[in-house]
Amino acid sequence: MKYSVIGYFLSEGFRNVFKNKKSTISCLGVMVVTMLMFGAFFAIGKNITHMVENIEDAQAIQVFFETDTSEEEIVAAKEQILKIEGVASAQRMTKQDAYNELKESLEDASVLEGMEPDFMDDSYVVTLTDLDLNDSVQQQISKLPHFKKIKSSNQTINTLSTIGKWIRIITGTILIILILISIFIIANTIKLTVHARRKEISIMKYVGATNSFIRAPFMIEGIIIGIASSAISLGLVGLIYNWCAIKTAQSDTIQRIGIAMLQFKELFTSILIVYVILGVGIGIIGSRISMRKYLDV
Repeated sequence: MKYSVIGYFLSEGFRNVFKNKKSTISCLGVMVVTMLMFGAFFAIGKNITHMVENIEDAQAIQVFFETDTSEEEIVAAKEQILKIEGVASAQRMTKQDAYNELKESLEDASVLEGMEPDFMDDSYVVTLTDLDLNDSVQQQISKLPHFKKIKSSNQTINTLSTIGKWIRIITGTILIILILISIFIIANTIKLTVHARRKEISIMKYVGATNSFIRAPFMIEGIIIGIASSAISLGLVGLIYNWCAIKTAQSDTIQRIGIAMLQFKELFTSILIVYVILGVGIGIIGSRISMRKYLDV
């Protein structure tokens, strides 16, 4: 019976996996631990980014009009504000709205008895698409007519922007480190298989087999180990994450500050894609590295 080339590659790849059970199991163990670490940092990073974004959404610039600004000028100013790059929205706050907000914020609202909303100023509450554009947006708004004051939590906005940048840097650095560790692990595991079959590889080269033909089964072995590690890690991450999410939701502190973790289903697709790319990519790269000595490539 004549087997197809693809069938041969697959059968040899699986045979290599099960033939070297000890090295495969140890490789799977280390790979799973490595991917669990990445999954943990990935989930933490996603949740922190989510929380920062929620706080960012609550940050706004409030721009106040001069007292004698007409209604037409106030309405026209909104269009000018929305044209500025970095502005997401501009919500009108009338004198009455400002008065009601002040009244609600006071412990003793009786101090406002006899006072009319006219002593307040009309304003717009402006939200941003990117906190990094905070200074630029304020500068452009200050050049518009009829505005007398801009109120903004600049320090908070700048701090949140810095936190967001560092989260991305740290997550990216951890990803690179864990990828390198995983490649090293798979490469060394496959080296054991390659070394045990070095004579067979030499014979195959002698009879004219191409490097690609010889390398393919070992690449499939690496991919199988990578995908198996990804599947095991994904299941474990899901179980651990859901347990942590339940415990966190029950925390009195978390309930008081109103912060909620992302649900695992919101992270599932991202983690699945990353794990598949890692499993397949690391398996291919690791196997290629382990074969260089024997194929002279």
